[in-house]
Amino acid sequence: MRRRISGRMKLTTTITTCFVILSVLLLQSSNIFNRRNSDLPTTSSLKGSNDSKKQREKLPGGLLATEFDEESCLSRYHQSSLRKPSPYKPSGSLVSKLRSYEILHKRCGPGTDDYKRATEQLGHKHEDGSRSVGECRYIVWLPMHGLGNRIISLVSVFLYALLTERVILVDQRKGITDLFCEPFPGSSWLLPLDFPLMNHIDRFMLGHTHRYGPMLRNPAINLTTVPSSLFLYLLHDYMDLDKMFFCEEDQTVIRQVPWLVVKSNLYFIPSLWLIPSFQTELIKLFPQKDTVFHHLSRYLLHPTNQVWGMVTRSYNAYLSRADERLGIQVRVFSRPAGYFQHVMDQILACTQREKLLPELATQEESQVTSTTSRSQKLKAVLVTSLFPEYSDYFKSMFWGRPSTTGEIIIVYQPSGERVQQTDKKLHDQKALAEIYLLSLTDNIVTTAKSTFGYIAHSIGGLKPWILYKPENHTAPDPPCVRAMSMEPCFIRPPLYGCQAKAIKISPFVMHCEDWISGIKIVDAPK
Repeated sequence: MRRRISGRMKLTTTITTCFVILSVLLLQSSNIFNRRNSDLPTTSSLKGSNDSKKQREKLPGGLLATEFDEESCLSRYHQSSLRKPSPYKPSGSLVSKLRSYEILHKRCGPGTDDYKRATEQLGHKHEDGSRSVGECRYIVWLPMHGLGNRIISLVSVFLYALLTERVILVDQRKGITDLFCEPFPGSSWLLPLDFPLMNHIDRFMLGHTHRYGPMLRNPAINLTTVPSSLFLYLLHDYMDLDKMFFCEEDQTVIRQVPWLVVKSNLYFIPSLWLIPSFQTELIKLFPQKDTVFHHLSRYLLHPTNQVWGMVTRSYNAYLSRADERLGIQVRVFSRPAGYFQHVMDQILACTQREKLLPELATQEESQVTSTTSRSQKLKAVLVTSLFPEYSDYFKSMFWGRPSTTGEIIIVYQPSGERVQQTDKKLHDQKALAEIYLLSLTDNIVTTAKSTFGYIAHSIGGLKPWILYKPENHTAPDPPCVRAMSMEPCFIRPPLYGCQAKAIKISPFVMHCEDWISGIKIVDAPK
């Protein structure tokens, strides 16, 4: 009996000892794990090959560089988690061009010796500009008018910088740092506040002596006398001489000027396609021609964390659980603007005719629908407008009766501020967040000639249904048209002069659906 008890005690002691040893080992391994975790670099300092690989996986197509701090600009890496993969892949030529540009920007950007030497040249003429201006040339973008106009002109200027191997610098005084992250690794795109021409660029208007149009008339520049800077006036009210910027011969002269300063509120990329010296390279960069804004905006424009927080909170709360998402962008250009029943009627006619929204069930159908035990599809409708009455109409409409299809329709409008407040930080941030929310929808309806809508559907890779402009307070018939491409419209192109013939015969530039005198890029017919 004693031996049996003694054996049990030994067994118990052995088990207890093993348990203690095992506990100590587990504790040590836990401490090691915790210590190793504490020694790991933060996300902002990840440099290892595994982390770079993970980042590349978040950047489909190789469009973006991987050297960035992920936490400082969440939208750069997290957009792919909210949107479907784009069916439009960037070409190898475009990816290579962007990598080369990043090297150029890093070498010539603010703070470098090349930048310092280039700014010292401002205000001087050079007898042989092609040899004396140095290797770094620049183009300064000045923000003009509303947020949509600024974004489409910024993308246009950036493409011109790519084609001409210029460094783009952006005027930071209108709050661009509140909206977008830095796009280029290792260097800033912000024009320094001590830029030598800073006190003069605000006076660059139609009558300025260094504006390219009047200088042509003088003539003040030629192939042997090159000014250090040149002002390009490419706004909607520009004159015929300004439009000569889009002529091949003029590009030969402009190419030699070290500093270009651009004011524009237009998407002038379609006319760049019609300049012979650019066309061959553009076809290489964008073999699918109507993807220009889609790729360049996804490369260049990354909302700040504050804006991206607005996007993700709204998306997760109102859109993420839907089976399908429809975006409706409403811009009323009439004066005074506001809610108009004929506009609401037009939106309803378009969305129901194109089967984007279901019709309401009759009283009899409502009773059948309410008792049918079929699975119901959830469709989220995102409405963006300065006026909340448009979304309110949809809400009351689908709240009162079920749809004929049995779909459950939920309606969401992020804001309705009634008045556009350009240059107010929070207003512009909300507007940018709404653009990106619209770009996350599956289908989209936009207002004619609205840059807000242009940007949203182009970023999203969507061909929109465009609402025709109403006339005499009457809903047009037909109410809308499906766009032939996802590219924005260049609403004030140079229809006459050096590009007149090219516009008529080009297979990849056509007149816009929503503005007959405008032009847009389409993919050439097979």
